[in-house]
Amino acid sequence: MKLQKFFKNNLFLISLLLLCGFTIFANADNHEAKYDESGMELNFYTGMFDFSDDGKRSNLFGIEHKDDDLFRNSFLGKISPVTGGLITGDNSLYLYTGVQAEYDMGLIKIVPSFTPGIYSEGDGKDLGNIIEFKSEVQFSLNLSENSFLGMSYNHISNASLGDKNPGANSYMFNFLQKF
Repeated sequence: MKLQKFFKNNLFLISLLLLCGFTIFANADNHEAKYDESGMELNFYTGMFDFSDDGKRSNLFGIEHKDDDLFRNSFLGKISPVTGGLITGDNSLYLYTGVQAEYDMGLIKIVPSFTPGIYSEGDGKDLGNIIEFKSEVQFSLNLSENSFLGMSYNHISNASLGDKNPGANSYMFNFLQKF
């Protein structure tokens, strides 16, 4: 019953997420991906949404997409666009797109990112606005040429665009796979 209510209340956002997902896979080339040269990377993650708020903490699951064909080397490092979404156990939904930098240090990769997005609170925490901004840092360990295991921390906030700005701090465990 709760799930039906969530889908009914968030039909637009869910449709947008599905459209983005279908577009990503429809445009994927059937070429061999080489480590750090080209290809698509998916990040599957799970963790605790707003772990610092005892009353509103909730588990979360998310997926993120990055296309290494779109990266640019700059004075800030390897920069690339990133798109994704997360859903919490309280039916909160956050869809985002933004930019990330990548710093490869051998076995460990450090990836800070900034991703504005659209937030729907569902039965979860009211973050004060539909427009929210996610700042994140991820540390990942190179398991193989195309697989990584990592941990990340993020903060989601509306930058005082709303009447209130409580923010949410989350941690996640990540599995990244290049295709």
